[in-house]
Amino acid sequence: MKKYISLSLILMMLACFAQENLAIMSYNIRLASVDDGPNHWNIRKQKLVDLINYYDADFIGVQEAQIPQLDFIKQNNLQLEFIGLPRSEDTNAEYSAIFYKKEKYKVIKQKTMWLSETPNQVSKGWDAAYNRIITYGLFENKKTKKSVWIINTHFDHVGKIARQKSLEMIDNLIQQLTKEKNVPAFFMGDFNMNHDDASVKYIQQKYLDTRLNAEVVYGPNFTWEDFKFHEKGTEVLDYILYKKNEKVVCKSFNTIDDFYDFKYPSDHLPILAKFIIQ
Repeated sequence: MKKYISLSLILMMLACFAQENLAIMSYNIRLASVDDGPNHWNIRKQKLVDLINYYDADFIGVQEAQIPQLDFIKQNNLQLEFIGLPRSEDTNAEYSAIFYKKEKYKVIKQKTMWLSETPNQVSKGWDAAYNRIITYGLFENKKTKKSVWIINTHFDHVGKIARQKSLEMIDNLIQQLTKEKNVPAFFMGDFNMNHDDASVKYIQQKYLDTRLNAEVVYGPNFTWEDFKFHEKGTEVLDYILYKKNEKVVCKSFNTIDDFYDFKYPSDHLPILAKFIIQ
């Protein structure tokens, strides 16, 4: 009997060691080059970084990020490095960068694509008001040697066709990336579409939305608050989704509404999803 118990314990321990915990955050941090008065980047930046550091995600997809902001986040968290290119050649160009824990993960592949008919060159697509991009990377856990695809994006706020086409592009990209190997794939970003939009409904049929599929879901039911702390937001614009995979279980989803001095660190609330990968 003791032998059977010991064997069971060993098998349970091996199963636990084989599991990998993964935490992914998506956060539109609001660009620094605009005059937001009491919500200007220089006023809120330390609180925003404190929030990021506290929740300690393995991957953080940021939107509307400019180089001074990316540098500030790195300077205040030496665990982090990022991948991604700017969406244009403008000095204040925005990134849809992916931060990752550099001691834990190794970048195997990385690329930035434009959401347009010419994705491999700087360009604006369809009816979009601005250039829009996807940043993605293949990351390998240095300890477990398990790999994941992480994709981050920010869809246009004007072009309805552009948003629909952008979702189709990401769908096609994920199908290509995972065609040969069953590597878990996660994508996130500011979609600039509420949860009842037809395009969102379309993509939710093909991928698992963590807000709807996590074992535990908590936090408010909005992500865009426009710096209006005393007014309840009404729109969900930010998402973390993943391709259905028997190796992946979403344990929790959190819309984070932390604040300071009755203010939010950005005009969007960050979202955080935690997974177990077998």
